[in-house]
Amino acid sequence: MHTVAVLVLDDVVAFDMAVPLEVFGRVRLPDGRRPYRLLVCGITREVPTETFTVHAPWGLEALADADTIIVPGASEYAGAPPEEVLAALRAAAARGTRIASICSGAFILAATGLLDGLAATTHWVGTDLLARLHPKIEVRPNVLYVDNGQLLTSAGAAAGLDLCLHMVRRDLGSAVAADAARLSVMPLEREGGQAQFIVHQQPPVPKGSLLEPVLSWIEENLGQDLTLEAMAARCRMSERTFSRRFREQTGTTPLQWLLRSRVRRAQYLLETTDHTVERIAEQAGFGSPTAFRERFKRVCGTTPQSYRASFRSTA
Repeated sequence: MHTVAVLVLDDVVAFDMAVPLEVFGRVRLPDGRRPYRLLVCGITREVPTETFTVHAPWGLEALADADTIIVPGASEYAGAPPEEVLAALRAAAARGTRIASICSGAFILAATGLLDGLAATTHWVGTDLLARLHPKIEVRPNVLYVDNGQLLTSAGAAAGLDLCLHMVRRDLGSAVAADAARLSVMPLEREGGQAQFIVHQQPPVPKGSLLEPVLSWIEENLGQDLTLEAMAARCRMSERTFSRRFREQTGTTPLQWLLRSRVRRAQYLLETTDHTVERIAEQAGFGSPTAFRERFKRVCGTTPQSYRASFRSTA
């Protein structure tokens, strides 16, 4: 029997914690046997969540018996985990234990140093912070999960379902995993590949910046054929000077900013209107439906149709 330990710390996110219990607890082999034994472990027996208190029957010493350790997210992203927790996770990794994080649990796993030099992900809201706090980690913001073999990380709590099902499939094969997915009312593989659905926010521009007027003009004219030359002329600068100052103040290029703005406009239209893809491509300034589909998928990791199916407002 494979032992899965779910490590719950103060302010654990309730849904993150429930995900591995839901998935691994429902797995059955063809003969009806349960292949996983679940342990809920903590530093203390009573662990608060944002809505209720969790009883943790096992302490950190139980991690020594685990084949897999799951680290759910906590409500505070950047808080330093207790050293005894970090030591227990490092010791488990040294024994070859598989360790996976869900959502902001990646911050706890990152604090051990075990992810240094590896790729990882977390909820898209926290990817920039994770990269800033742990520059040795290759943070991938656009995926549902990252599997490094022994160490795995997932994006938001829902992506934790994908990750847990992925581990079941790795352990027991696709047929058993597919059955677990049906019991959890989840597809074994989500449409759209392994991409987080992200509303891409633009980098902040300093107040009073010379770029503020031109950025407002860009937002108001996304449906037009905007060129670098036109944007530079709007600021009465050469293209070279405009590009340099734009990157200095935003950390990105004018054309990349324009692409992100157009994608955000398209996301809004896909969510709130019944407009055809052809009309949205025109309204957002992509020129053609083909260009729209290709660039939207490059940025969002999924097609416009799949995005609309997932996020179309019914209000």
